[in-house]
Amino acid sequence: MKARVLTTASLLSVFAGALPAADPQLMKLVMADVKVMSDVNVMQARLSPFGQFLLSQMESSHFQQLVAETGFDPRQDLIELLLVSNGAPGAANSLALASGVFNPAKIAAAATANGATQETYKGVIIIESPKKTEGIAFPDASVMIAGSVANVKAAIDREAAPATLPPALVTQANQLSVTEDAWALSTISPAALAPASDPKPPAVGGVTIPANILQQVQSGYVGVKFGSSVAFTAQAQSDTAEDATALAGLLQLLGNLAQMQTAQNPGAAAFAKSLTVTAAGSTVNISASLPEAQFQQLLTPKAAVKGHLQGERK
Repeated sequence: MKARVLTTASLLSVFAGALPAADPQLMKLVMADVKVMSDVNVMQARLSPFGQFLLSQMESSHFQQLVAETGFDPRQDLIELLLVSNGAPGAANSLALASGVFNPAKIAAAATANGATQETYKGVIIIESPKKTEGIAFPDASVMIAGSVANVKAAIDREAAPATLPPALVTQANQLSVTEDAWALSTISPAALAPASDPKPPAVGGVTIPANILQQVQSGYVGVKFGSSVAFTAQAQSDTAEDATALAGLLQLLGNLAQMQTAQNPGAAAFAKSLTVTAAGSTVNISASLPEAQFQQLLTPKAAVKGHLQGERK
């Protein structure tokens, strides 16, 4: 098992929110200089067929072993997952925060049996990786903190003295938590978050994507709502109206090209057909949706779909 217990936060991140706002218990653990946030209301998501489909993808023998050893099954026990970062490169500048039903003692026992160590900090046990770089802590049985040991300790400090977060970011996070089941927002350009790319500009459908496309976006958000249709909404804020118009035009062009791929990928073509992109001043608004069954097929490997259909014919 070794690293599996200590990478629970990574496992939970496969979910990309029915709380009235972002969980205040988690929000008070967030760092003052937060610039990037993403949240999934797992409790709400698993009420939808698509959410159940995503949760089912976690099934494996290793996953079942992890559940047995830790007493934690995210498909049933996880309520909300909040990922936050100050925007600086590297995992050392981010935190994974979760609310749910945890068994800290059993998780700690499973981890230490496989090489992890423990440290008590201000009355809270931190389960640490063998090199003491990464850790998981449970201030109580309903909250998990995961990240670098330094960031975990800082979050424990904030439980008693929460940081003052940027008001505009908190307002937007709460609004997205009301309207979306999963969302992400950034108050900085995604160009600052993206890893160094190949110097050769990428091309989609024969259209070369401008190398500075991400630099044209200064902030934005994306949200997903599960239901009979999976609905996406997004907004990108550019420096100027000219940049916003150029970005909207490029997205519309890519959507039109995708619609021409009906024979090769009917799901993607249908999704692109629903795409709406508008520019208003320096803001670009984007929306799209696809029936839940079609979107599930879009994410299912072709081999699995083919095998399923062949099984039905027998």
